[in-house]
Amino acid sequence: MQVKNPILGLCQKAKFALSAAKVEQCPEDQGYEVAFAGRSNAGKSSALNTLTHASLARTSKTPGRTQLLNFFSLDDERRLVDLPGYGYAKVPIPLKQHWQKHLEAYLGSRECLRGIILMMDTRHPMTDFDKMMLDWAKASGMPMHILLTKADKLTHGAGKNTLLKVQSEIRKGWGDTATIQLFSAPKRLGLEEAYRVLADWMELEDKPAA
Repeated sequence: MQVKNPILGLCQKAKFALSAAKVEQCPEDQGYEVAFAGRSNAGKSSALNTLTHASLARTSKTPGRTQLLNFFSLDDERRLVDLPGYGYAKVPIPLKQHWQKHLEAYLGSRECLRGIILMMDTRHPMTDFDKMMLDWAKASGMPMHILLTKADKLTHGAGKNTLLKVQSEIRKGWGDTATIQLFSAPKRLGLEEAYRVLADWMELEDKPAA
């Protein structure tokens, strides 16, 4: 008997809800939220779009709505949140400071936040931003799951080696703060594992397929 993960149906119904420049503009703080974070060009938008079978998040390389907290509803209780990307060399320092201020305010205040999906480019993992997010997750006790994105850019063996290396580094520095997997949006690699994490955090139980 096949088991169908109920998060699949919800992700396929995902739709844009609103953008918020400040925490006060976010949806009511209730239900379940999972936030997607990642340094600019780490593949965050592509991962979100692949998981939802939609073009919800912009994948351009220039700062657009990336300066905002973008909310996508799955149902009346559950949302995905696209957090601002970091690392744009041409973005003015005051704007970067604005993003950081409101990102920290969001992370520190949302009671409905159930976990963080952190995107790392498998070719360039463990940037300063990644370590900052791991520090925050450990300090706050927030569950974190890491997608090593763009795994299709490496051979299978090289990807596995990177996974083991990053796993080891995280255990040494952050203990059991985060789980981690390989992911590729174009190859649809790692989707099932990512869906299981989302379903667990959003308290959706697997159900036998009809």
